[in-house]
Formats: sequence, C-alpha cells, structure tokens
Amino acid sequence: MKSNSINSGSKIITIHLGNGCSISAIKDGKSVDHSLGFAPMNGLIMGTRSGDVDPSVIFHMVNALGYSLEEVNTLLQKQSGMLGLTGYSDLREIEENAQKGNAECQLALEMKAYRIKKFIGSYVAVLNGLDAIVFTAGIGENSSYIRKLVCTDMDYFGIELDANKNEIRSKEIRVINTSNSKTKVLVVPTNEEFEIANQVYHLLLN
Repeated sequence: MKSNSINSGSKIITIHLGNGCSISAIKDGKSVDHSLGFAPMNGLIMGTRSGDVDPSVIFHMVNALGYSLEEVNTLLQKQSGMLGLTGYSDLREIEENAQKGNAECQLALEMKAYRIKKFIGSYVAVLNGLDAIVFTAGIGENSSYIRKLVCTDMDYFGIELDANKNEIRSKEIRVINTSNSKTKVLVVPTNEEFEIANQVYHLLLN
C-alpha cells in the first residue's frame, strides 16, 4: 500500500508468526504500536522466547530460586515459549502431536492463539477500529490451524473466517474471510531478505 489514497484512513493489524513472532498496529500506512520491546523477547509466545512475563518472575528466580541473571536470560530467550510448554519449538511437530491427543501441545496452541487475540483486542482499541488483519511469515502463511484458533469467536470485531479458503495453500496473497465478514482476513507471504536489501539499497542512494 504505497499510495496515500489507499493508506488514508486504513486500520490494519499485521501478525508475523514464525519462530520469532510479533504483531503490529498500522494506521494510515504507519506502525503506531508493536509487540516487541527493547529486545525481541516481548509480546507473543514464540518458538523458544517467552513473550510477555511478569517482571517479578525474574526477581523471584534470582532472589528466591538462586538463578543467575545469565541463566534467567538463557531460560527466557532459548528455553521458554513453545519449547518450554511442549518440548518442541517447531510448530509443525506441535500441531502433529496435538492431533494425536498430546494435551500439552493442545494447550500450548490455545495459549499461543489466546495471546494473539489479546493483542488484537488491544490494538483495535488503539486504532479505534479495524479494517483488516494480516497473517504472514512461516506459521502465519502455512498454519491453517493457528489462523482458525485466532479467528474463532472474534465476530465482535467483524472477523469471520471462511473454513475452505483458510485451508488453501498458495504463495500468492489471498483473502480468507467470508463474504459477510466486516473485517478482511489476509494471508500475505513475507520476503524479509528482499525488504532488507530494498531498504539498504534506498539508504545507500541517499
């Protein structure tokens, strides 16, 4: 969306789901809020990163449980998230085991979707409305199950997922909401390498 006419008045939430995860509130083509903080550990539940935690947990681990700060950092960065919840960091393995009845994997997937839904709710408030949500990156593009979990019981925000469209796999941008959905639901393939190269190119030109 490059033209001002398209960006004007738009309210979009982008949901980047890979091993690292983030969510952004975009108004009139500009990001106004983002789930990551000082470091890429904040916000959503990720492959090995915890996402949001009560800061008091860190002090409890150091003062009461005897962890060093380095151990806490390693635990929250590399041993938490979906890995800590299930023993797996790859969502494909987690979904496969959830389908086989693994209760820990089922719960972890529900927790992941719940955290995303909480951010959507808060960002709708920030944007004062919602025109579209966008799923992108490896999990966002390929996991129909996560998209289904996130979009379930979101009719208050005008989100209605088309079950058949949600199951379609494609490398193209696609719309997966029902015709009655007030909010667009899109799957947009990401190309981070191209975007980085493109921005570096334009930076060097200036």
